[in-house]
Amino acid sequence: MTSWKARVGNTEFSIEKNGKLISVNGNAVEADLLRTGEGQYHILLGSHGYRVELLETDKEAKTIILLVNGQKKIVQLSDKYDELLKQMGMGNAAAAKANQVKAPMPGLVLRLMVENGQAIAKGDSLLILEAMKMENVLKAPAAGVIKLVKVAEKDKVEKNQVLIELV
Repeated sequence: MTSWKARVGNTEFSIEKNGKLISVNGNAVEADLLRTGEGQYHILLGSHGYRVELLETDKEAKTIILLVNGQKKIVQLSDKYDELLKQMGMGNAAAAKANQVKAPMPGLVLRLMVENGQAIAKGDSLLILEAMKMENVLKAPAAGVIKLVKVAEKDKVEKNQVLIELV
């Protein structure tokens, strides 16, 4: 038997797989998976169908970014070893990620490209910062969700000022 915990936003699921049997939060689920293309699937869970496209995987951070029925979902996975480390207060260092985006230099926020609650992938453009007459695109250091945008367009910022908080 294999078991995982999956977190999507603020919702956590316990998933167990024993052969072809799948259980979600202790409830047996009938599942059928059909691969429809490269990284594309149709999944039938009980009486519900889902179109799923695999957008990105980060094996080190155990993160998967999916497009489910047209909506971007970030799934954070953990196995029994990750859970054991978490119980021991040691957390998985490989899954550690930046939770703040700071200004690398003083400048002026020209354009915001994200908003609170938005799911982002590693490398997504977050904002444009003008510094020394150059436009610098600040990108997401990791996949996550925008917790709080702390600046507005036309704001002047200082070096190391927190611009965006991530979850």
